[in-house]
Amino acid sequence: MNKLLILLLALTLQALGQPLRLATFRADVTPPIGAPLCGGLVKPVVGVSEPLQALGVVILSDDKPVVLCAVDWCEIRAGDHVHWREVLARAAGTTSERVAVQSLHQHNAPLADAAAHKLLAGFDKPPSVIDIEWAEKALAGMAASIEAALKNPSPVTHIAHGEAAVEKVASNRRIMGDDGKVAKMRLSSTKDAALRELPEGTIDPMLKTISFWNGEQKLAALHYYATHPMSYYGDGMVTSDFVGTARERRTKDDGVPHVYFTGCGGNIAAGKYNDASKESRVQLGENIHAAMVKSEQKMKRVPLTKIEWRARPVVLKSNADFPEERMLKVIENSATTASTRISAAFRVGFIRQSAAGVPIQFTSLHLGDDVCLLHLPGETFIEYQLFAQQLRPGGFVATASYGDGGPGYIPLEKSFAEGGYEPTQAFAAPESEKVMRETIAELIRMK
Repeated sequence: MNKLLILLLALTLQALGQPLRLATFRADVTPPIGAPLCGGLVKPVVGVSEPLQALGVVILSDDKPVVLCAVDWCEIRAGDHVHWREVLARAAGTTSERVAVQSLHQHNAPLADAAAHKLLAGFDKPPSVIDIEWAEKALAGMAASIEAALKNPSPVTHIAHGEAAVEKVASNRRIMGDDGKVAKMRLSSTKDAALRELPEGTIDPMLKTISFWNGEQKLAALHYYATHPMSYYGDGMVTSDFVGTARERRTKDDGVPHVYFTGCGGNIAAGKYNDASKESRVQLGENIHAAMVKSEQKMKRVPLTKIEWRARPVVLKSNADFPEERMLKVIENSATTASTRISAAFRVGFIRQSAAGVPIQFTSLHLGDDVCLLHLPGETFIEYQLFAQQLRPGGFVATASYGDGGPGYIPLEKSFAEGGYEPTQAFAAPESEKVMRETIAELIRMK
């Protein structure tokens, strides 16, 4: 595109009252030695393989700014997620409902749940969930990075989108038996050759990419793919794992900020292709990076003249099979394993959040007429991502899950009868599927 056409487009956008601009931000959120990882469910920090980042974009228009943020943490839950969005909103000069904060969800990383940490602290021999003081400092650093970025935003004239199949990464965790029940679980890694030989099962094989442009200049790229991003963990070595290393390599490739969002990977992991070796981590990263590159090779830039942000506050009912009184007894028993007490504290937090009517934010960003970015909470099953795409045939829908981690896993309603691990860590009621689908439809469909 020649300079005259770019100038004419910019003048047209200004005349329409829609001067779109983009700011990119990046902040280090690496925990210190000794800090809890995965909410205290794995070994605390003993070292750092890769520093953790919080990074994203702020989109400026004639409406209030929109913030899209991906954090290299395991989860940000409940009240913490609300707090984070409020702090980042103030930094960006917007409102919290226009801020999407999604976690990467690798396990050798912090998990923010101050309410669970404080609840456990009221009992004997409490396990530690999060270093609250340090987490606040990390959040302040993120806010400062946004404030700095907003001093020099770039005009946005175009977007581009593309997708590519990821080779040999994702596989479904839930292997069904002939009786309609989960027969075996193939988690993030497996050395069982028989499990690895089984089919991938239901996945979304595509990595999707959206990039922002100022004429011929690429400003940033957002990548979306659905899988648990874990090769191996529990050794105390902080890491962004294979998706983080792929993202950082892609950023070095072209010197442009790249952001990675984990999609609906609740029932998806790399178990078919990962034996938990260091070599497997490297290969998984290679495969993600290759798909990132391919997804951008055939992109076509199209003018961006409008954006639309949608937000839906939703209250998901808690699972009545796990009453608060029983969970508190689990927490109280100091002879119980730390992981069991921590999980019970997480569940109590969600029960109380639901009972108080505190909503969870579901949001979407529409870029022009074709592209929609969907932001969901919890560890949602892949079927929700596929459902969202089916609602926009011919459109381009990219889904980021792992927003508010309060609900834990969000399976399908039938999943509870099928068994397996995920329903045991699903804090919302089984009938939440209906609410999920209705909300996704509201956020996705064209008006």
